[in-house]
Amino acid sequence: MENAFTIAAYVVAAVLFILSLGGLSGQESAKRAVWYGIVGMAVAVIATMFGPGSGLWLASLVLIAGGAVVGYQLATKVEMTQMPELVAIMHSLVGLAAVFVGFNADLMINYVGNIYEAQGLVMGAVGDDGITAIGLPKEAYDGLSAFGKLIAKKSSVEIGILRVELVLGIWIGAVTFTGSVIAYGKLAGKVDSSAKKLPGGHLLNAGAAALSLLLAIMYLGGSGSWTLVLLTLLALFIGYHLIMGIGGADMPVVVSMLNSYSGWAAAAIGFSLGNDLLIVVGALVGSSGAILSYIMCKAMNRSFISVILGGFGGAAGEQMAVEGEQIAIDADGVAQALDEADSIIIIPGYGMAVAQAQQNVAELTRRLRAKGKEVRFAIHPVAGRLPGHMNVLLAEAKVPYDIVLEMDEINDDFPDTDVAIVIGSNDIVNPAAQDDPNSPIAGMPVLECWKAKQVFVSKRGQGTGYSGIENPLFFKDNTRMFYGDAKASLDTLLGKIS
Repeated sequence: MENAFTIAAYVVAAVLFILSLGGLSGQESAKRAVWYGIVGMAVAVIATMFGPGSGLWLASLVLIAGGAVVGYQLATKVEMTQMPELVAIMHSLVGLAAVFVGFNADLMINYVGNIYEAQGLVMGAVGDDGITAIGLPKEAYDGLSAFGKLIAKKSSVEIGILRVELVLGIWIGAVTFTGSVIAYGKLAGKVDSSAKKLPGGHLLNAGAAALSLLLAIMYLGGSGSWTLVLLTLLALFIGYHLIMGIGGADMPVVVSMLNSYSGWAAAAIGFSLGNDLLIVVGALVGSSGAILSYIMCKAMNRSFISVILGGFGGAAGEQMAVEGEQIAIDADGVAQALDEADSIIIIPGYGMAVAQAQQNVAELTRRLRAKGKEVRFAIHPVAGRLPGHMNVLLAEAKVPYDIVLEMDEINDDFPDTDVAIVIGSNDIVNPAAQDDPNSPIAGMPVLECWKAKQVFVSKRGQGTGYSGIENPLFFKDNTRMFYGDAKASLDTLLGKIS
């Protein structure tokens, strides 16, 4: 059977990718799942190297080696705190690849069409036997690339379908590219994290989308490749404007959403290239990213449609004034309260990641548990700047899986908890989500840590944090602020707890 090896290898790779995705759903199986993904990708690359269209070995090996070097450098140098922006910028590369592949497909269609025209033939014509009549001289056909030969064999209907696929791939890829670049900028602090729109707001996005549709119809009607260029520019603008219109507090959802976009862009590439594995993998990534985005939107009480349209992240009106003052506490006071407590819940956030304090948190947990105290962790679905960010950090510090609980599992336990410790979190423990209808996070389910008998908040200073939203928790009577870098503060605290 033609290309039997490649087809079989792609099936194996697809199965490994599915196993990898399934294994990542649990912390115990995640390490094994990562290896499934690594092996699956290796199989896919090898099969592609030896499959249809193989050639240009030197260029291929140089590019693979270059990519491996860059990947190794990133894997060894990028801190866990930088993983969200790394993921975002990688999504941009997938989108850019989709744009390039789409334009390459259009160029190849035009190139093959010109060859047919030079021979006085019609590309895509089908003979009486139902088989596409290539009709090209052997020299002309043999001179085509593997992709060119694939196009030469297509009927006019199939070529029309290919044009639809490349238009979708270019549009989704361009939106993903600029959207991911802006997401990277916001996560890395290089772009203002507040929600910003140009005058006209949603009307600009709607107008650009409508014009994109018009240009797509014109391209499919034979108006020429210039329509693709304009369509790409509009899609680049839409990606930019969509993500600029989303506030920093909602960036975890943005990363998940862009992950979905990159998957659909990869699937579009697969259709254009006739690569079954890319279609399968792209569909897996696209659908899983969309499902994760929906789950996170539900966890934040957001409309999934409003996320896609970039229509959230800003305040709806004047927010409630916060009264009172923030009362500080030192390590001695925290140590005394922990010594008297029986039940403790720790809530980690992005501040813990920035300070790289997870090892200190893990050591504090070990010492408290050794004293017979009940210590558990409460994880909000959007804690940090990437889905599962806190789970990864705690697993890295070897915190036992069974004491790391999701919000829905532990939220009802706060009234019976002696001490809640918040480390570098803001929005996910903000009571304004329940009390202030004009808050940017109004209606978002939060960890109700203020219901504990005592709350200690480890925080650098009195600022509002990344999202710029004031938190009434810091002013409550049972809350004390443990100011300072989280790692340094916990170092001092550990010195007080034997």
